[in-house]
Amino acid sequence: MVPVKNTEHYTLSTRAGVLQPDTANTDGVVPDLLYRSRNSNDVERVPAHQHPDPFSLRNGIKTEEELAVLRRNAGKKVERYQRKQNNLITYLLKTMDEHTEEAKSEEQAARLPVKIAIWASLVANLILCILQLYGAFSSGSLSLIATGVDSVFDFGSNVMLFWLHKKAAELDVNKWPVGGSRLETIGNVVYGFLMGAANLVVIVESVQTIVTHSSKNDTNEFHIPSLVAVGAALGVKFVLFLYCMSVRKASSQVQVLWEDHRNDLFVNGFGLLMSAGGSRLRWYLDPVGAIIIGVGVILAWGREVYREFELLAGKSAPHDFMQLLVYKTMTFSDEIDKVDTVRAYHSGPDYYVEIDVVMDGNTPLWKAHDISQQLQDKLEVLPNVGRAFVHVDHETTHTPEHRKVV
Repeated sequence: MVPVKNTEHYTLSTRAGVLQPDTANTDGVVPDLLYRSRNSNDVERVPAHQHPDPFSLRNGIKTEEELAVLRRNAGKKVERYQRKQNNLITYLLKTMDEHTEEAKSEEQAARLPVKIAIWASLVANLILCILQLYGAFSSGSLSLIATGVDSVFDFGSNVMLFWLHKKAAELDVNKWPVGGSRLETIGNVVYGFLMGAANLVVIVESVQTIVTHSSKNDTNEFHIPSLVAVGAALGVKFVLFLYCMSVRKASSQVQVLWEDHRNDLFVNGFGLLMSAGGSRLRWYLDPVGAIIIGVGVILAWGREVYREFELLAGKSAPHDFMQLLVYKTMTFSDEIDKVDTVRAYHSGPDYYVEIDVVMDGNTPLWKAHDISQQLQDKLEVLPNVGRAFVHVDHETTHTPEHRKVV
């Protein structure tokens, strides 16, 4: 797998107080990330252990009063941009230990709510699966059958997600050196294809019903118990949706469950509406509703599968995270003169980080090793970082590292 690399070229702008794209690089060739030396004349060199803000980024933060003036004079878009810059500067100025401790504290605080969300979704989906299958087959409504198929796969996805999460934590690191973080990603891809296949069957059956319909009745039979069963499922899904929404950022599992409950609100609500419409208005509303539901579920899972494939293929980490890596590496040690190359890319849900730093050629081997090892250790405990690799060099004129020569 070839690592995907962030190819923007950055320098540090003390005027704006943030890392900005270097628009002067117009030669048409995208080099490795080459960052301005900490010895550069336009950046005051202050030892990191004496000052928490060696590049004076804090000067770029605007107060609420200044933001209000900016909003009146320059507009809402400029004010929103500056607020993002404020958040970015605050994000950069936190130490790596603070980032790690915050992540641990949030994980600890969310542990019980996450367990409740997972188990509540699992139990509720089992009960709702039974209810919706009863409603679907007792009424014969194709729209309700589509919702029933979705409910079966909801419960199946919960079981598989729970099992894969447990399995990933138990993998033998000697047999699987990269760990089990990609198991959940692979599971989502496989499950997405199964979900698409099942809904394709419902679509084909609905189309066949429309084409071969020969009954003279304008409406289908109105079956109240089935509508009540699906209506109850809709209400429970709404409660689960609200609860998972409050804790979805604490766990990738809960994030998936929240998206699932959100999609089910549309599926169950629309299925209930079209089934009732087929019973009270026109018969063809029921199979048409099943087709729309099936297409919607296939598109939703297709989008999810595409996102999961991006993670497996090694998509670059978000821009803010790249800037954090650059800034923390630049300010990590006075012995680091330059940051040559920074890459961070997905390997499943976690990031792999590659950083090449430049030190003076006369730096003792033991010192270069100790500094790079300490930096690597700090990077590897950052949230969502699976592995980090730090390489030390003494110049930047060589061929870019870690690339296969063709």
